[in-house]
Amino acid sequence: MIETGLRDKVVIVTGAAAGIGRATALRFVEEGARVAVWDVNEAAGAAVLQELRARGADALFRRMDVTRAVSVEEAVIELIDRWQRVDVLVNNAGIVRDAQLVKWKDGAIASTMTNDVFDSVIAVNLKGVFLCTRAVVPHLIAGGGGVILNASSVVGLYGNFGQTNYVATKAGVIGMTRTWARELGKYNIRANAVAPGFIATEILQSMPQKVIDGMVLHTPLGRMGRPEEIAEAYVWLASDAASFVTGAVLSVDGGIVTGT
Repeated sequence: MIETGLRDKVVIVTGAAAGIGRATALRFVEEGARVAVWDVNEAAGAAVLQELRARGADALFRRMDVTRAVSVEEAVIELIDRWQRVDVLVNNAGIVRDAQLVKWKDGAIASTMTNDVFDSVIAVNLKGVFLCTRAVVPHLIAGGGGVILNASSVVGLYGNFGQTNYVATKAGVIGMTRTWARELGKYNIRANAVAPGFIATEILQSMPQKVIDGMVLHTPLGRMGRPEEIAEAYVWLASDAASFVTGAVLSVDGGIVTGT
């Protein structure tokens, strides 16, 4: 087994109550890390915490709305009080609220993306990443370095129908990642993004089968990805094996080809 250097490291995973976040928390625990589970869903977050502790992990759960700066800062202080350090931040929390910019039907506007729909996604997916990272970075600097890992998406690279808000956030996350790599490298802090393709998570349960079939059709490997495959990317980027990797965007997408 390759030594990752993650044993006893302190890792924060936002949006850790389900899907990719849950898989990521579990994977870091396998490497011997201590994990803080942050999620707005209290019941699901508590269940993940039980899962981690059942595996012998030193872990905690905090109900977290990443759009509230005060809550984020309080949670970081709580974590430092408990473990005296933080080493890795995985900004995974995100939401989807799809709508066309302007839907035109029979010569008139049928609907638009509303201000509330746009703002809600920006608040969680972009501002939330900013707030969490701003709160954690001083502690990474004080501790001699660390790793920031941000959830982008292939749609942040290529765009996607009906996702003006979501695509804007995922492209913005890439920009912030590259900026932080430049600003924080002198403190031995690495910042990287992961851009998943179509991943089999709980969100697919609300999608029509024809949409899911279309996703698979655009993926050369001919299947959806698994949350565990994204978790592997996060663990590798956080590990000593990736010690010279910063400012990168790692696509984990099955070779997706857009527009075909």
